Amino acid sequence: MGMVFFCSPIVSIFTDRIGCRTTAASGAAIAFIGLLSSSFTKSLEVRYFTYGILFGCGSSFAFHPTLVILGHYFKRRLGLANGLVTTGSCLFSVGISFLLTVMGETFELARAFQMLSAFLLVQIFLSLTFRPMLPSVSSPREREIKLDTRSWMQQCMAQMRKYFNLRVFRRKTYRVWAFGIATAILGYFVPYLHLVKFVEEKFNEKEKSWIVLACIGAMSGVGRLVSGPISDLIPGLKKIYLQVASFITLGVMCMMLLQCQAFSGVIVVCLFLGLCEGLFITIMAPIAFELVGPMEASQAIGYLLGLMAIPMSAGPPIAGLLRDHFGNYQLAFYFAGVPPIIGGLILACVPFIHQCQLKKKRVDSGKDKMLGSEIVPNGELLPGSPATEGATV
Repeated sequence: MGMVFFCSPIVSIFTDRIGCRTTAASGAAIAFIGLLSSSFTKSLEVRYFTYGILFGCGSSFAFHPTLVILGHYFKRRLGLANGLVTTGSCLFSVGISFLLTVMGETFELARAFQMLSAFLLVQIFLSLTFRPMLPSVSSPREREIKLDTRSWMQQCMAQMRKYFNLRVFRRKTYRVWAFGIATAILGYFVPYLHLVKFVEEKFNEKEKSWIVLACIGAMSGVGRLVSGPISDLIPGLKKIYLQVASFITLGVMCMMLLQCQAFSGVIVVCLFLGLCEGLFITIMAPIAFELVGPMEASQAIGYLLGLMAIPMSAGPPIAGLLRDHFGNYQLAFYFAGVPPIIGGLILACVPFIHQCQLKKKRVDSGKDKMLGSEIVPNGELLPGSPATEGATV
């Protein structure tokens, strides 16, 4: 998962330049080659490349366009479309987990890789059905760059600026939103990776420990299905308040795990965790489209996923170190709960910042109209206008 998010900024460039269909099909093909070749190697070092690099990067190229292509087809019902798509992926993930269990007991790892690669082969053909409705992003100064007589270094810098579109970071609302999510995601995946071990240690329920992850996955599907239509009913950037509620609730639930005295209590907490996960995932793309518009949404999502990769990868190991040092999950789950709460509070500032910017634009436009009304058609200033006050004769 870390490699999928790390590659997202690069994938967003390819998505803008060559389109969603070509990017997704190429990524699925690379992932297919990586997974299939992993089945023929016995060396762990080689498998780092085939499975870790090829399969990971290919999955990123196949995943990112699926978040962008829906914005080409839907505008008013984008939340509902994202909810249905992400719910389908959730159901497939739950089903594939049981399939992997059966395959692990029946086949060896190499044969399992070969069977799973068949899904990627199907994904190649499904990606070819994408029909982008928006034009590819192209730089209006592309011809000027080629004809310019500037130095080679300046031309290289111009080319880098052309492909790495950093204009999204000029928007204060996007910067705050991305920083808030990156902060919240530090503790986001800690329960997913440590919850089973926590249940086994505290409640001695080794045979039932898989139920907690099944509950999270099932409620995540419900949350994704429900949050899509709800987000369509919420206008503009007020959709962010759904993410605020989901992150704060998720943080509180992580801390509540420590207060559970029975296994049934953990099940209830896991249901809330799954619901929050579904809310957050579904409305991420619609909010990106609201913040930067459809033409820059691809790179906005790509940069966001890239920022999420570092805290997402660091959170579970930090929680593991805390557990090993103190001998229990007490501080580890408190660590998991604090960042989502802080991130949710940061996200709550985004609509307020957006409203302040709109008010400032209205004031500036009103001043421009007042100044424009004080200028007569021939360009002379009217006597007594603010622009002529203090003028000397």
